[in-house]
Amino acid sequence: MLATVAVQIPYPLVSGAARSALAVVTVLLFFVASTAHALATRGPLWTAGFLAVTVGGGLAVETVGVHTGVPFGRYAYAGSLGPRLCGVAVVVPLAWAMMAYPTYVLVRRHRRAPVRAAVLGGLVLATWDLFLDPQMVTAGHWHWLGGGPALNGIPLTNFLGWLVVGTVMTAILLALPDPTDGPRHGRRSDRGDERIPLTLLAWTYLSSVLANLAFFGEPGVAVTGGVAMGVVLAVALRPWRAERRADDPGRWGWR
Repeated sequence: MLATVAVQIPYPLVSGAARSALAVVTVLLFFVASTAHALATRGPLWTAGFLAVTVGGGLAVETVGVHTGVPFGRYAYAGSLGPRLCGVAVVVPLAWAMMAYPTYVLVRRHRRAPVRAAVLGGLVLATWDLFLDPQMVTAGHWHWLGGGPALNGIPLTNFLGWLVVGTVMTAILLALPDPTDGPRHGRRSDRGDERIPLTLLAWTYLSSVLANLAFFGEPGVAVTGGVAMGVVLAVALRPWRAERRADDPGRWGWR
């Protein structure tokens, strides 16, 4: 986790090939952190399903997107993110996986309302892309083709595509049998294991706001992404806060 955070710190301070390399390394480290946590806490079977859904599904939907414009709109990848497969930078499906995992960990507290949980997951991913897409387009990693309504230079169809794909992806992950649903994992000490992916998710949000405000000169992106993703995260965190109060009522003045 620390390596994932540390490698992002110099990102706004470099440019060109160095920045592109840091972008790829960041995704790789984040992906490894998410996969390693899934493997350690949920086992190889769940992790295999997770990778099939996120990496396999991410590659499939990006391939369709590049060649047909569905569901995101028409776009094309440059060569700055490394090798491509079916027209898609190989690192991109790993990026789907790296963020889908902490998103899943966050929203699974809503799993008794599966539709709400899935939509929340889709919203987390879609609002994260309000930061990601402007940053990557400005860096020249991909570009959009055609016109239409846009937000911060990114077609609105892209947000809708992310919402649909993210919701479906989250719904499938929620349907996988999760070993942490067993009674042993109901203890507070075991729930603390989830702090790693949640910390990475929080860091992604906060660093995205800060970078756009202080380094990228994109206050519109900072405000749009900051407000949208902040509201979604606040809603998704409600059962976590309620659970914390139940664990320690005295701390919250309930005694």
